[in-house]
Amino acid sequence: MTQVTTLWRPVGPEELKLIEVAEMEAFPPRLPEQPIFYPVTTESYAVKIARDWNVPASGSGYVTEFEVDTTFLSRYDIQEAGGREHLEYWIPAEDLDDFNRNIVGKIRIVRTFPE
Repeated sequence: MTQVTTLWRPVGPEELKLIEVAEMEAFPPRLPEQPIFYPVTTESYAVKIARDWNVPASGSGYVTEFEVDTTFLSRYDIQEAGGREHLEYWIPAEDLDDFNRNIVGKIRIVRTFPE
């Protein structure tokens, strides 16, 4: 039985459309100016980003939740991004296809802003 780790990813409407095109099974490739894909370790941190960054930038924000194979994820260290409660994985853009293949189940939308 595969052990999984639950992660969250705040996204804006454009990224959400691309996730939906992938049938909620994969995150889209990074843009050239986005060398890192950063899923976060808590829903509360994802909510903060979606609400405080995505909404002002694009009018709406979403929190996605998903599981990743824990063995695969162990290749990467958790990074602190500005505070102990701001923990995230930094997945190099070139590893995103492997990351997507190690998502277990579907990506789910668990919060929408504005509500």
